[in-house]
Amino acid sequence: MTVLLWFRTDLRLLDHQPLTRACQQGSFLIPLYCLDPRHFGRTAFGFPKTGPFRAQFLLESLADLRQQLRARGSDLVIRQGQPERVIPALVREWGVKAVYAHAEVGTEEEAVATALQQALQNLGIPLQLDWGHTLYHPEDLPFALAELPEVFTRFRQQVEAKATVRDPLPIPSLPPLPPGLDPGPLPTLAELGLSLPPPDPRARFVYTGGSTAAQARLQTYIWDLDRLRVYKETRNGMLDPNDSSRLSAWLALGCLSPRTVYAEVKRYEQERVRNESTYWLVFELLWRDYFRFILAKHGAKLFRPSGIQGIPIPWQQDWDRFQAWCRGETGYPLVDANMRELAATGFMSNRGRQNVASFLTKNLGIDWRLGAEWFESLLIDYDVASNYGNWNYTAGVGNDARGFRYFHIPKQSRDYDPQGHYLRHWLPELAGIPGDKIHEPYRLSAAEQKQFGVRLGVDYPRPLVDLEKSLQANRRAYEAALARHRRR
Repeated sequence: MTVLLWFRTDLRLLDHQPLTRACQQGSFLIPLYCLDPRHFGRTAFGFPKTGPFRAQFLLESLADLRQQLRARGSDLVIRQGQPERVIPALVREWGVKAVYAHAEVGTEEEAVATALQQALQNLGIPLQLDWGHTLYHPEDLPFALAELPEVFTRFRQQVEAKATVRDPLPIPSLPPLPPGLDPGPLPTLAELGLSLPPPDPRARFVYTGGSTAAQARLQTYIWDLDRLRVYKETRNGMLDPNDSSRLSAWLALGCLSPRTVYAEVKRYEQERVRNESTYWLVFELLWRDYFRFILAKHGAKLFRPSGIQGIPIPWQQDWDRFQAWCRGETGYPLVDANMRELAATGFMSNRGRQNVASFLTKNLGIDWRLGAEWFESLLIDYDVASNYGNWNYTAGVGNDARGFRYFHIPKQSRDYDPQGHYLRHWLPELAGIPGDKIHEPYRLSAAEQKQFGVRLGVDYPRPLVDLEKSLQANRRAYEAALARHRRR
């Protein structure tokens, strides 16, 4: 019997339930990845949906998956086209009796799976979907997804008290491809209409796609560098790549499962140390779970301007200010350094993401969906649930919304980059400003500007907005919208 495994954002062999099921059922297996042209189109606001950093990471991950499959007597079949058309054609041509895949929670991804399921039903072929992107399986949660708590802390407390994490699944023995099936070529980045910008010498970490690189990073971070023991203390660092695990891109594309990370943390706790830091890495995986479950519960609400909460904030779409934010030219160094790092490398720390998102929504009052789509386009570790869940949260329209919460940019800059090393690294025009003054260059006198070699409005922009006045104005807009929402 011939069966087909449809890879999506699960580009691994280890801990892969659909792969395990498919290998148990088939004497021939077609492992398939479809390069869907819709993934390389445009977002609603016109940005490239998949930018070059993530596309390159995807191609590297596919090459690695193909190599691993070939080493086990199989291969990765690669096709370009819409899965709901490509897969039924393969089913008819090769007599496929069942199709296996992981379920996704994004609305676009669910629509594709629904269209495929309908096409396969017309052929009398089942599409069997498994859950496989979270640390905890939905069946093991102490509540149904429809009853998921709307506050993360309640979710975490109940899950930690009443649920257990399943062990990762081993890699099964793989059946061969059907004789005569051409696996097809892996396209280049240029063939997808993309090109990587020149490597930026300031990049401190370069991602390589694939589960081989993911396992290597797990080994390096946890065991070789022994950084897990101090994760909680260092995780907000923005310059040293080993201040955090940097596993997010591999988790986002499924080159690594969260259960595999969890198992490695537990082994580390047994063999070396168990402390707040080892717990905190699992805590961050729980946040990732939570946003995926929230998307599964709320669906399209996550993508509307009023968010999950339905708060009708009158967001602006000021393109001049938005583009200044994108370029890292807001006049606030912490925002600008992070945005320039994102543009140059496809990555930004979690601390940076919180600050730039807060500035866009709480200081500029700009529609958070613009920021979310810009992140979708550029981030190498883009994950639909985490990205849109975090933007909902920061914009004040998502889970755990507690009034008008914001990040005070200069205070955050001093707290998390006290010596200004990160700012000087990404903003060389400010490198001559000594000590604490670099956090607020707009306070420099004309004499100081001349002394430190930076001219405001020439070498570095003046602030787009006044921090305090903009916060007050956007707070008023938020509170008025909240009052309207409560009167409904």
